[in-house]
Amino acid sequence: MGVAGSGKSTLGAALAGRLGWPFQDGDDLHPAANIARMAAGTPLTDADRAPWLAAVADWIAGHPQGVVACSALKRAYRDRLGAPRLVYLRGEPDLIARRLEARRAHFFAPDLLASQFADLEPPGPDEQPIVIDCALPTAAQVEAVLAQMRL
Repeated sequence: MGVAGSGKSTLGAALAGRLGWPFQDGDDLHPAANIARMAAGTPLTDADRAPWLAAVADWIAGHPQGVVACSALKRAYRDRLGAPRLVYLRGEPDLIARRLEARRAHFFAPDLLASQFADLEPPGPDEQPIVIDCALPTAAQVEAVLAQMRL
């Protein structure tokens, strides 16, 4: 979990590859209307996110040993997903903004980053998150996650 540009898809794919588990990029589960809103620079509302969160939750339920990349910005979203483990990619807004500006061929408008940070509710200790610095190289992130998961 984390804001757009934090590296969720990169880490998720690398982690899934290392574990031999299936990977799902949550972005691919967004309804077309959500993609159009974000591409136009319009932040999603909780109502917009509801069908997407349902699709992500269904994927998680069907893949008990799988990795999904999903922003899951709010506690209520994470509660809805019911994921057994949570990895939070934490990062500085300036670094993430630079990543978004450099990213090509993605529907997420970089201007929406401020709205993502505004919505972000970092996971609390009771959620037992694995917190990873998104500035670390991907290989180091994977090792940190595996060490904390004891895999």
